[in-house]
Amino acid sequence: MATPSKARHRRRISKFATGLLSELRRLNLPLKDEPIVIAVSGGADSTALLLAMHELKSVGPISNPLIVTHLDHGLRKTARRDAAAVSTLARKLGLKAVVGRADVRKMAIEHNDNLEQAARRARYTFLERTARRSDSRLIAVAHTMDDQAETVLLRLLRGSAGEGLSGMEPVRTLRSGSDIALVRPLLTWARRADTENYCRQQRIEFIVDEMNKDESFTRVKVRQQLLPLMESFNKRIVETLFRTASLLREDSTALADDAAKLLLAASEISADSDETGVPTLRVDVLAAAPAALRRRALRQWVLAGRGNLNRVEHVHLLGLERLLAGDKGGRIAELPNGMQVRRRKGRLELIRKAT
Repeated sequence: MATPSKARHRRRISKFATGLLSELRRLNLPLKDEPIVIAVSGGADSTALLLAMHELKSVGPISNPLIVTHLDHGLRKTARRDAAAVSTLARKLGLKAVVGRADVRKMAIEHNDNLEQAARRARYTFLERTARRSDSRLIAVAHTMDDQAETVLLRLLRGSAGEGLSGMEPVRTLRSGSDIALVRPLLTWARRADTENYCRQQRIEFIVDEMNKDESFTRVKVRQQLLPLMESFNKRIVETLFRTASLLREDSTALADDAAKLLLAASEISADSDETGVPTLRVDVLAAAPAALRRRALRQWVLAGRGNLNRVEHVHLLGLERLLAGDKGGRIAELPNGMQVRRRKGRLELIRKAT
């Protein structure tokens, strides 16, 4: 038991930092030794995450080395100023900031992506590189419940199935085969208003991104128009969408295990596997499986061959399923970013489109 003199000098942990600590423990994350890379844009969410992690380290519940990172996407006139603001805050906290720059517009053209997809690609590439150089296996990003609600609505508008509607996961591997975990420790409990209030309580200014008001971005339009309309029907629509996503994720996890078994049963290694590094799939095994498992197995197969599922939507999976019907070979289904699936000799082959 602490003595009265020690108790008087013990710092109290803020409510926000207490919420963060509870989530770190719930996720069973290492709270000492393991360096944590923190992605900081300078906005309220990421600034609050950084401040709360620093608060926990200062008071004592965690002792992880903290690495502040910021990527200048080259999209805003204020980008250099924002990077400087993050670096200044890091120094104030006694931390070093790793700042990178990327030409996202150029990347979007090269990879045939929109700006949002290109920015995401650039950001995670930068974060992974920083984690490798820092001997870290943990990257923390500041997605909140509001971000989850927006993600679910965006995927619903695109026609995603249950797996897509399960939204973002609190913890996932950064990419297929990686030993680095992407952690979202604010996702299950923090709202955007909570992060803003915490920054104000800490007397730290945060950056208000002017692009967050640009409704040419679909996510911004969902945030500014669709969610407020839905709140007129249900005041707790963000929490409702979050809960729905969580339930769907539980279902998807169970189905994913069965889909992995189906994929293994349908897989055959052949000379045709060399091009993409994934096996060919037996049409008869896939055709006999329930549609829900079959589509998930096909998603896993495409993910293994492409390394990501960017722009792969439900309509593409339906196209792959149509290849399973009948006995005719030589048919091809198109996938985004220059890949195809061809049926030949009772097998599906993932190939790169000839140029």
